[in-house]
Amino acid sequence: MADPELSGRVALVTGASGGIGSAISRALVRAGAMVALGYGRHGERAERLAAELGGGAAAFGADLEQPEAPARLIAEVGERLGPVELLVVNHGLGQPAAWDELDVEGFDRTLAINLRAPFLLAQAAIPGMLERGYGRVLFIGSLAAFRGGVVGPDYAASKAGLHGMAHFLASRVAAGGVTVNVIAPGFVETEMLPGDPAELGKTMPIGRVGRPEEVAQLALAVLGNAFITSKVFPIDGGAYPH
Repeated sequence: MADPELSGRVALVTGASGGIGSAISRALVRAGAMVALGYGRHGERAERLAAELGGGAAAFGADLEQPEAPARLIAEVGERLGPVELLVVNHGLGQPAAWDELDVEGFDRTLAINLRAPFLLAQAAIPGMLERGYGRVLFIGSLAAFRGGVVGPDYAASKAGLHGMAHFLASRVAAGGVTVNVIAPGFVETEMLPGDPAELGKTMPIGRVGRPEEVAQLALAVLGNAFITSKVFPIDGGAYPH
């Protein structure tokens, strides 16, 4: 059903071809938003999702490792669909790496994609949001930001960095009608899950891993609420009692 708060809004979801990104994109279209499906390597998936969602979505490719790509993506969405009002930064790189084997190039690449690109996307989108007096920025982080996780030190550091960045931005744009928040999922059944879902589920208090649709439910609740900002919301089946 359409959400009066989100209906008619233009949303950009990066990493939309993945499990969580596609679930959030579907939920936004059901809420009445027009969704730009941002993708990096999986163009065919994004185009299939756009076809599935019909006139409520369109796919946009961008290599967010490149410094100029985030601003260009915001501009391209603006030209085709209208100014970005809902920015969901969901893309991410998670390459398993031991702390004593990770090299400089790997560390820098992770931070470029997972932390620098989110900042540059927000930096490009927020001025227009402030001009219009409305905007929502939602970063999709990870439980690894709290606990270190199992992927690698670069991944944990990049996701923890989203928290500080969100707090910094939120305090400076709230009066202009723009909210900035973070959702930090634990183990969710997507292709990035670092292990067997059944085995990982045994480590969770709730007894299973999460579903992308459950993350999407929380995302829409945050995006639709004008009184929530500068918050980090774990969604982890009770794994981190924060």
